[in-house]
Amino acid sequence: MNLPSIGQIPSDVVAAWIFTIIVGIVLLVWLTKLKKWPVVFEYMRTTHHRKIGTMYILFAIIFFFRAGMDAMLIRTQLAVPKNDFWVFQGDKYNEVFTTHGTIMIFFVAMPLLIGLMNVAVPLQIGANDLAFPYLNAISFWFFLAGGLIFNMSFFMNSAPNAGWTAYAPLSTDTYTPGPNINYYILGLQVSGLGTIFTAINMIVTVIRLRAPGLKLSKMPLFPWSTLVTSSLILVAFPVLTIALVLLMFDRFYGTSFFTGEIGSPVYWQHLFWIFGHPEVYILILPAFGVFSDVISNFSRKKVYGYTSMVIALALIGLLGFMVWAHHMFTVGMGPLANSVFAITTMLIAIPTGVKVFNWLFTMRGGVIRMKTPMLFALGFIPTFVMGGVTGVMLAVAAADYQYHDSYFVVAHFHYTMVGGTILGAFAGIYYWYPKMTGKVLDDKLGRWHFWLFLIGFHLTFLPQHFAGLNGMPRRVYTYTWADNVFIFNAISTVGAYLMGISMLFVIWNLYKTHRYGKKADGDPWDGRTLDWSVASPAPEHPFNPMPKVKRMDEFWYRKVNNKGLEYADDPRPSPISVETYQPIILAGVMIALSIAFIYLWVWLQVILGAGVLSFLVIRSLTDERRQAYREEERS
Repeated sequence: MNLPSIGQIPSDVVAAWIFTIIVGIVLLVWLTKLKKWPVVFEYMRTTHHRKIGTMYILFAIIFFFRAGMDAMLIRTQLAVPKNDFWVFQGDKYNEVFTTHGTIMIFFVAMPLLIGLMNVAVPLQIGANDLAFPYLNAISFWFFLAGGLIFNMSFFMNSAPNAGWTAYAPLSTDTYTPGPNINYYILGLQVSGLGTIFTAINMIVTVIRLRAPGLKLSKMPLFPWSTLVTSSLILVAFPVLTIALVLLMFDRFYGTSFFTGEIGSPVYWQHLFWIFGHPEVYILILPAFGVFSDVISNFSRKKVYGYTSMVIALALIGLLGFMVWAHHMFTVGMGPLANSVFAITTMLIAIPTGVKVFNWLFTMRGGVIRMKTPMLFALGFIPTFVMGGVTGVMLAVAAADYQYHDSYFVVAHFHYTMVGGTILGAFAGIYYWYPKMTGKVLDDKLGRWHFWLFLIGFHLTFLPQHFAGLNGMPRRVYTYTWADNVFIFNAISTVGAYLMGISMLFVIWNLYKTHRYGKKADGDPWDGRTLDWSVASPAPEHPFNPMPKVKRMDEFWYRKVNNKGLEYADDPRPSPISVETYQPIILAGVMIALSIAFIYLWVWLQVILGAGVLSFLVIRSLTDERRQAYREEERS
């Protein structure tokens, strides 16, 4: 479509605008008709961990559908050889696989798990909120602002198109001019800042706000995985920030960090993967914590080998920083470097294997209940093991020359990320949904979701191993009959559509549960940890008075022995929650500032930058505790 003063607009962008306008109108009418605006405004100004966690999960699922549509477009284009589906060839295909990968990693997997951390971690350790509720709200709105900045690029017909890894020199302005990569840089910078804030918040919460008597050695495994993950974030995400800033300088100000005689594109790969491979464990470790709690609960047994599980979490986190260059076996680092990184990559399979055996031994002899969260946990184990085996294959440097940049790598990556992170997120959502909303999702519809998703997943990605071994490279939008990969791509496309159909059951489940579902009690799963000792949904101050913990699974022990929880005489002080629009306003200013950088509007950069700095100065002089103390003195 050719528009005056704008130029030629591709039909997919026009379709997206029309679809967004229609959905926006329907949403506005629905919110008005059902009088939901007070709830919307309540969540816009909240700093409470449960509500913020719920918003993380809600918007992550919305982004999941957005990136899932990209996946459907990719698989439709590759369904048959020499296909010309719609406009998704050439650079438009580059855009669609770039947005799919980036959104899934940064705006789906990360916020799903951070949302579960927000909901469950304070409840599991006996805290009334995260340590810094205001900062938690800032973190969420920065994540959403980054997601909006990144997705705005598509509606402006400027979607990033250099892959989710944005390898230099392709991502420099020499080879990718225009604002496309600028959206990538600024979107990830803003959302990454929110992620770093979350990591600080989680570490302080776990270290300082545990219930009296709850030592680290008695803490549930999900808070443990959160603590290790947050430590990884504090080291890994600043490296990504540095890489993006240097790329921004190359694009905006003519430096040559990743080009020219002084710079090198390999520098970008080192910086990106020093972030990127710990990022893999940042995504999978919280899922490990979810599965540990779910398997223990639905096996009616405490976790087998608790100490070894904690040590394995720590070892995975430590070794995660020693394997980044296995993504770079083919760049010419030499046999010594390749050998070192191959060995460390294989070593990381040992603590991961320990965890798998611990989960199996937890179930051994247990009274297993096949509820939906447990199904996702059971589906995860063989799926993730398959991804781990192909990971060991890729760790062999000599063999990697064959596998590198083929669909074998694509299949391996999805077996670990989707088979681990996404299945873990689904298990956690079904498991803690009562704590978020006070309802239990329908188990029958949950089973439909599980089986269709799992079968579709294996149909999608198992054939891609064989397509890769047959020589199909990644990031190509077509192939020929002579390539002998048609059958693998056809089966993969069918599986992708089956996964898409499974998500329709999630939508129907949400509607049915909230329309017809009964209110859940505080302990619908007969749980073991403190989160199940409070009402559903979790109230604003769930632990008043504060419980006293003497052993692991204190709530379970008290319950089976018909004893009530003991309460502390001198409870820990609770964080002070407030209601404020300031975080969402700051996020809006960050969006405007990012657009000023994307389009190089220097005058606007100066004005909005000064506005952000002024906000930070004012905030540093604000202390909510004064008002809280005054109210306590009056009462």
